[in-house]
Amino acid sequence: MVLMDGKKLAQQLETELKTQINNLREGRKPSLVVIMVGKDPSSEVYVHHKQEACARVGITSKLLEFAPDVTETTLITTIQALNADSSVDGILLQFPLPSHLNKTKMMSLVDPSKDVDGFNYQNQGLLMQNQPTIFPCTPLGVIELLKAYEIELKGKNVCIVGASNIVGKPLGMMLLNQGSSVDFCHEFTLDLASHTLRADILISAVGHQGLITKAMVKPQAVVIDIGFIKDPRSKKVFGDVDFAQVKTVASYLTPVPGGVGPMTVVMLLKNTFLLYLSHEKN
Repeated sequence: MVLMDGKKLAQQLETELKTQINNLREGRKPSLVVIMVGKDPSSEVYVHHKQEACARVGITSKLLEFAPDVTETTLITTIQALNADSSVDGILLQFPLPSHLNKTKMMSLVDPSKDVDGFNYQNQGLLMQNQPTIFPCTPLGVIELLKAYEIELKGKNVCIVGASNIVGKPLGMMLLNQGSSVDFCHEFTLDLASHTLRADILISAVGHQGLITKAMVKPQAVVIDIGFIKDPRSKKVFGDVDFAQVKTVASYLTPVPGGVGPMTVVMLLKNTFLLYLSHEKN
């Protein structure tokens, strides 16, 4: 079994990106603004890691923090102001948002040319039509990881467990565009194992510890674990895949932590840089 080291690959990609940014002509550097509402502990950790990563490669980052009771009007005004600010390349709206704020509406307000997460309808539509666009960071990280380990995608059967709008669905479309046959599974899927056992590449993005067992994995399958569950008592982090079991049957397997997570962060940096280049060109 080959362990797919996302942390090592992310470090390599960071080094390359840092060199590219250092070689930019004098002037404005790529910039990212993160909007965070409330004090969700996980969000605070994620945002801290993102800001540290920006600093490592030379991207200017700014965090705008709002109280959990911030009004929709205030948030809309903030996003619109950032859309109009020529010094801002990427806008990241950190989730989750408080229940009184409409997540879908807020995502749609971010200008497609600054949509560093690739969540705007226009960017998702371009993805659907297999046109150049900004891809969501986690799905893009998975694709880059598969390519780095020279995993053939064309003609392969892929099963994605989890069909969210921000991970499962866009990842499935990206793989479809690469020539894979994609099977989506979700909470209403009957006999999950009957789907997963057909997969040459099995991807789980649910957030359910130990969901994927050895009995659900086709021998020599590639297994990608996007799940991220933190035990509140032990503080240990787990994925959707029962790692100890599945490593005995999979050909390639991502660890948690150290697999997809670091790739998500470096893809955020890459997307910010691509948006910067687009803005400078125009």
